[in-house]
Amino acid sequence: MSEIEREAMEYDVVIVGAGPAGLSAAIRLKQLDAECNVVVLEKGSEVGAHILSGAVLDPVGLDALIPDWKEKGAPLNVPVVEDNFYMLGEAGHLRIPNAPMPPLMNNHGNYIVSMGNVCRWMAEQAEELGVEIFPGMSCSELVYGENGEVKGVVAGEFGKNADGSQGDGYEPGMELHGKYVFLSEGVRGSLSKQVIDKYDLSAGHEPQKFGLGMKEIWEIDPAKHKEGSVTHTMGWPLGGNAGGGSFIYHLENNQVYVGFVVHLNYRNPHLFPYMEFQRFKHHPMVASLLEGGKRVAYGARAISEGGFQSMPKMVAPGVALLGCSVGMVNVPRIKGNHNAMLSGIAAAEAAIEAIAAERGGDELTAYETEVRSGKIGQDLRKVRNVKPLWSKYGLTASLVMGGFDMWTNTLGFSIFGTLGHGKSDAEATEEAAKHQPIEYPKPDGKLSFDRLTNVAFSFTNHEESQPAHLTLKNAEVPVQSNLPKYAGPSARYCPAGVYEFVEEEGKDTRFVINFQNCVHCKTCDIKDPAQNIVWTTPQGGDGPNYPNM
Repeated sequence: MSEIEREAMEYDVVIVGAGPAGLSAAIRLKQLDAECNVVVLEKGSEVGAHILSGAVLDPVGLDALIPDWKEKGAPLNVPVVEDNFYMLGEAGHLRIPNAPMPPLMNNHGNYIVSMGNVCRWMAEQAEELGVEIFPGMSCSELVYGENGEVKGVVAGEFGKNADGSQGDGYEPGMELHGKYVFLSEGVRGSLSKQVIDKYDLSAGHEPQKFGLGMKEIWEIDPAKHKEGSVTHTMGWPLGGNAGGGSFIYHLENNQVYVGFVVHLNYRNPHLFPYMEFQRFKHHPMVASLLEGGKRVAYGARAISEGGFQSMPKMVAPGVALLGCSVGMVNVPRIKGNHNAMLSGIAAAEAAIEAIAAERGGDELTAYETEVRSGKIGQDLRKVRNVKPLWSKYGLTASLVMGGFDMWTNTLGFSIFGTLGHGKSDAEATEEAAKHQPIEYPKPDGKLSFDRLTNVAFSFTNHEESQPAHLTLKNAEVPVQSNLPKYAGPSARYCPAGVYEFVEEEGKDTRFVINFQNCVHCKTCDIKDPAQNIVWTTPQGGDGPNYPNM
């Protein structure tokens, strides 16, 4: 507990994060009990400001939460009308037929959406039910009860100086206590990470695996626009250097989502994920679509990819982890929002049952049981071997074996059982001496852009006088270890140019953290070989302000 004296407010349920999981939980709590006292705390400047998503939504979660969402004006306006899958070579492409693909890969009935706008709409529905939602309120600490249970969070602490001392306008924030605390922070949330470590929730489970997803919104020539079209690609430019692929989704108003995912278990530390994305846009098929258009927004975010076998225990005394705080993305479908919503519903139902029984501060075991055995578990079990097969055997072999495994799982069995992931993504990084550097073409400023130019299109803002939210466990590791052994990979794996090694004549090399550029992707916290970089939530409202991402 901090020695700072703070006022406290009491709630039935305190929810951290106004994403699809947190808002679904809030709505369901009030649907079940209008008298339930619920608060949602969101670190973004507004609901949706920090939401970045693959943006094809399976409405199964929304159907369960608000069956009449169409009548209530939910912003699901673009149904998917066609699915395209391509294997890319450097100069050409091969169409993969839809017919051999497992039924779960079909996007019929799904919608191309802005998840930021979906969350804004969900927040309106929650507030109409009486949920209190406070944006711009980062949760900086957990509050523990006398028996070691999580009983709340500290939110709204402002005005610290860069060195961590209290500035002239310092505000200590408040403690918000609840019978239960739901953490729906998204991938690698700082409070969720603390809970997982404190209660050893990953014990007995495979390590979580991650990808780095980068996305741009483009406005293109109307003659090239095909509203409702969905395209996924694999292969070039990554080849054998890393797993991953792209997505191209045509939404409304001649806009296109152009995204690229790099699996973070790549071995070669010379790999530059951001530049792989920029190079991808010069493929003839992609370039012909984008030429004459303009990029209007950019963002990046880590994606949880471990799947069913990597989900940690989801509950500890007084607290439950929701959505991507657990890792509920269906990797081959590149979808997790539907499972996030279902997790929020399940957590809310377990909490209402517990509160009605006059419980509080204990483990919501009914929530975990529902996630693992219900719709979420059923969704993830079918695809649980796709990621480990890809990691072990590469793209081509995994297409055959992974596709076969998804088909057999549709029938209720798998010849592979449940495969493990082995190493963490940080441990997968090999020393630079084992690999050749990779040469990347210079961005042309038309189709491809340098990082700092693109970061400006994430509308990121951090108050420079506050403490850096990116810190080092050991300040000597970057220069003395990561630079000579791994060629300083942080200068490349960060999609926002936060980290740089500065060399000046007559001076020792310096490691610089430009935290003002951070788009909150958490890649550094995941991929750093020494696990030396720690991401924590910054002052409330800071970070990206994504428009319609």
